[in-house]
Amino acid sequence: MLFHKVAVEKPADEILREVGCKLEKASENLFLVDTAEMIAKLAVASVNAGAKIIFGVSVVDLIFRENPTRIEGVVIQWTPVIMSGLHVDPIGIKAKAVIDCTGHEAEVITVASKKIPKLKIELKGEGSMWVYEGEKQVVEYTGEICPGLYAAGMSVSALKGTPRMGPIFGGMLLSGKKIAEIVKEKLKA
Repeated sequence: MLFHKVAVEKPADEILREVGCKLEKASENLFLVDTAEMIAKLAVASVNAGAKIIFGVSVVDLIFRENPTRIEGVVIQWTPVIMSGLHVDPIGIKAKAVIDCTGHEAEVITVASKKIPKLKIELKGEGSMWVYEGEKQVVEYTGEICPGLYAAGMSVSALKGTPRMGPIFGGMLLSGKKIAEIVKEKLKA
């Protein structure tokens, strides 16, 4: 909603404390945090942990392999190129894990469902708002879709048809933490 404050409930507040956010107690289990501070500190922590962030691109395809079936990266295009209707070849980027956390539209999973029918991915679309169930289910269903492709945050809701969560960010933070742990374990194997 573009507010300058975000509501986060326990236990997700610990993620924000870990990256150094200042939290304001709103009630026993609910905290407020400055939106810009949260975004900046989560981004810095991600980059410090090794994440690569590329601005101004859209995923237009996936790098797919068989035997065994797996996703090995993304094909990106500069968003202004797409918006202008120019024909410019896209760029393939190899990745050990592709995580769709693009939100309500589940943009990467949508590409996979259209371009790789053998994955049999059906996007059910998010349900109406039910904050408690939405928060719980987005974390519960966070995980691997197929080898190399994962879903987190509201992309999970779009994939599984769970209720939308509303303006509370704990479920998204916990989903992000869960998918990071899942991918970390998969990469060790």
